[in-house]
Amino acid sequence: MAAQVRELLAQPSRGHLADLNGAYRNFFAWSAGRRKGPRVAPPRFKSRKDRRQAVRFTANARFRVLPSGKLRLPKIGDVEVRWSRDLPSAPASVTIIKDSAGRYFASFVVQAGPAADAARFPAPGTSAEVGIDLGLTWFAVLSDGTVIRSPKFLRRAERKLRRLQKSLSRKVEGSSNRDKARVKVARAHAKVADSRRDFHHQTSTALIRDDQAVYAEDLCVTGLARTRLAKSVHDAGWSAFVTMLEYKAERYGRHFGKIGRFVPSTGPCSACGVNSGSKPLHVRQWTCPACGTVHDRDLNAAKNILALGRRERLNACGDGVRPPLAVAAVRETGTLRGAA
Repeated sequence: MAAQVRELLAQPSRGHLADLNGAYRNFFAWSAGRRKGPRVAPPRFKSRKDRRQAVRFTANARFRVLPSGKLRLPKIGDVEVRWSRDLPSAPASVTIIKDSAGRYFASFVVQAGPAADAARFPAPGTSAEVGIDLGLTWFAVLSDGTVIRSPKFLRRAERKLRRLQKSLSRKVEGSSNRDKARVKVARAHAKVADSRRDFHHQTSTALIRDDQAVYAEDLCVTGLARTRLAKSVHDAGWSAFVTMLEYKAERYGRHFGKIGRFVPSTGPCSACGVNSGSKPLHVRQWTCPACGTVHDRDLNAAKNILALGRRERLNACGDGVRPPLAVAAVRETGTLRGAA
């Protein structure tokens, strides 16, 4: 036991203790009402079924990137790395992650200045604004008429996942064959998740690069995930996509706005503004009873989201939403001269 304790690294152990301290601080702050947002649960032990592992090395641990491209880790040695990109600066820390599929990743913390981000994405014209209507038939429809198809990665991989899951269920508990089958299932799921994440990154990066302001609807994904469309909603990954838009807009100096989930976007006509009421999902086109304009359901919603986003942005950056208070005139109806 003493030999095993001596083999433990001091820096990763301190990092785990710091993470535990931060988790308890967040929990107590939420319990006392000092932290806003969703409920924060107390930290708990990892499940024995969780195959993910991670270890973090800071600069004090003396890790370094060798000129040959290898990563030298203390008590581990030199590790071959397939670099996805060059590091913009010297890393402050590195986290080695092992996922459930048995793959290893190295995540570095580096410092990048705003000048590099500005050079990567020059600011477009101030009139470059777009509204996004997220859906299931199409992944997204933009207010300029652009349609982004939904890849449906999970639906396309269902047959393979079903076959691998059946093979896993037939294996004996605790056998090496069951462990091999589990890894195959985990790799198939990891491929689906990686493909979806890559699609989200490419789409969100293109939108942030080409537009100065991006507006999207604040969808209640948790509520939609309880309906019969749950699998399709999770396959689309709206929450992850909107999160990417939000942090990329902040990083590259763009404006990102969310439209309230209770604000109607499908019913109102984007041409005249008359609200003809909500419509069932099978209605994809409709005609405005006031002006006679024929609307595509998703395109009309995207245009309304753009208009609502512009209105909220002007309210935030210009005059107030409500007129300021003013002293009542003497001749105003119901006003008595000298009344307190």
